[in-house]
Formats: sequence, structure tokens, C-alpha cells
Amino acid sequence: MPARPRLAYVDWMRGLACLLMFQTHAYDSWLSEEARRSTPFMYSQLLGTFPAPLFLFLAGFAVALGIDRMEAKGATQREVAIAFIKRGAEIFGLAMLFRLQQFLMGWGWSPWTDLLRVDILNTIGLSLAMAAIVPLAARGVWRRAAVASGIAAAFALLTPPVWATDKLRVLPWWIASYFNGGHVDRTPRGWFFPIFPWSGFVFLGVAAGVIVMWARRDGREWRAIAALAAVGAIAVPISRWLDHGPGQFYAVYNYWLTSPNFFLARCGLLLVILGGCYAWCAIKPGGWWSPVEQLGSTSLLVYWVHIELVYGRLSILPKHRVDFATASWGLAGIAVTMTLLSVLKVRLSPQIRKNNPQIAQIHTD
Repeated sequence: MPARPRLAYVDWMRGLACLLMFQTHAYDSWLSEEARRSTPFMYSQLLGTFPAPLFLFLAGFAVALGIDRMEAKGATQREVAIAFIKRGAEIFGLAMLFRLQQFLMGWGWSPWTDLLRVDILNTIGLSLAMAAIVPLAARGVWRRAAVASGIAAAFALLTPPVWATDKLRVLPWWIASYFNGGHVDRTPRGWFFPIFPWSGFVFLGVAAGVIVMWARRDGREWRAIAALAAVGAIAVPISRWLDHGPGQFYAVYNYWLTSPNFFLARCGLLLVILGGCYAWCAIKPGGWWSPVEQLGSTSLLVYWVHIELVYGRLSILPKHRVDFATASWGLAGIAVTMTLLSVLKVRLSPQIRKNNPQIAQIHTD
């Protein structure tokens, strides 16, 4: 797959997702039971509903960047689709490797079933492969945006019945968990990442991305992003209005886990965040270095490493035993350490590629 053009506002969004992820995981892992009953912890976990949608949305946005770049070089629809199926398989393989590493690091207390746990990397991998349907199903920006938006809506609307059905019991638990996050006991869990509804955010990213890339070719990128942000701002109150309307369409309904209305609200906020990050990158001095943008450029690495420093055996603070102030100092340490790791990775990468031509070829294919 051709190298994707790097857009500063995309890295800013990834970096913002990293920071929100750090605070969510740090407070969840380290705070004592008393501290977890506090108002700051409640707001921390509310902010924690955004990192996963941001990462998934940006994975879809990257699909649109890849489609635009490959087709500009003459790739066929089939070639584009195959490239993303391969990329999805690569990410899924990394997800399984991550689960294996977590299992080995937790040897002795981590159950073997954690090897088959549905985490966000698993869903990103599967979603990227599924996103191959967009370039295959349609040509033209608006048709592709409509296809991607329709699939995103389908994931959201089907989530309540999929999570509530007993028919998934005919499947092995480790397959069924990809539909509702049920894991071994088949009880859906809010902290897993099944494709319903999470893959919907990837297809939202594809829809937004194809519009932005189309507008970018004509120098109207800012107009497209402003329009998307405006649509997002309108979607949030519409979501609230729908949720407070008379009656309910679904027999089983949980606003925070399965609600299409909550999905719509988060989609709206994602588009608003896209507009905000673009606006900031447009007005900030070009020479400024930003730790947020830096983290965003190596988001997979810092995600992988920080998990062990927060949840694993290498946790820098005792789990479930500290107050909010101590956990906040630990959070600051994680943020600084991950930023330094990101800088080191970026600075070493050119030297690694220079000394290993085969690696350089992989990164330019």
C-alpha cells in the first residue's frame, strides 16, 4: 500500500486520543475504592468513552487517505480492496500478538481465555478488512460516503438486538464475543470492543475521509471539514431529543452500551473534534513542536507500552490503592515517558531504515 500523506490534524486527533486513554486507564487501575467514588473519577471515565471511538474513526479516515492515494496512482477498485484486507489482517495479527504478550507478562494469574479477548486492535483489524467493501461497492465520493455512512448506521441500529439475542449461543464463545463482547460466560461487557457497534465508527471515518480528500484536491478542505463539524454539532442535540422522545423502539435498551442515540452523539462529537483539531493546526505557528502531535504520530507504540505500565506487572503505582493526587502524578509520569518514547522511536526510525534496506522497502510499498 502506498505511504499515506501525513496530515497534522490527524496526528493531533490521535494524540488527543492517547492522552484521554492514559488518564482513563491510569485512574481506573490505580485509584482506591474510596477515590473511585469521587466526582473527578466519574468525569474521568466519562472522558474515557472517547479514545476508542477516536482511534476507530481515524482508522477509517486512514482508509479514505489510502483509497485517494492508491487511485491517484492508477490502482483498480479490486487492488485497493485487497490492500485494505491485507492491512486489516496485519493489524489483527498484531492484536493477537499483543494479547499473547499480555498473557505471558501476566503468567500465573492471567487466564488463558484472555488470549481470545476482543480488544480494540482486534476490531480495528476486522473493520479495516470490512472497509474494503466501500471502494468495491461504489465509485465517486458521494456514493462512497453514502455506502460508508449507511454501514455505520447499520452497525449502530443493529447493536441492541445483537447484544440481546440468545441466538449467538450456537456459536463458540470466542466467536460470539466479536458480536457482543460476551467473552466466556457470554454476558456482554462494556469494556470489550465487539464489532457492534464499534466498527460503525470506522465506517464513519471512511465517509468523512472520502469527503475531505475529495475537497482537498480542489483546495476546499477547510470548507468540507467545517461542514462536517457543523453536521456533528447538530447531531448531538438531535441525539438527546431522540433519547428523550416518547416510547422506545427496542425491547432491551442501554443508553451507555447499546443505544444508537449515544452512538449518534459520539459521532457528532468526533466530527466536532475533527473541526477543532483542523482549526488549531491551521492557526498555530508551523514551527511549534507539540507533544500531542508527537504522541499521535506513534499511537500504536504508546498504546502497546503504556498498558503494561498501568495495568501489568510493570505498573508504576500499586493498583487500586492510591488517592487521586498520587494517581495524577503517576499519570503525568506516563504522559512524559510515552512522549519521550515517541520521540526516540521517530528519531531512530530513519537510522533503522538506512541500515536495513528491506525495512525501508516495506515502508514505501
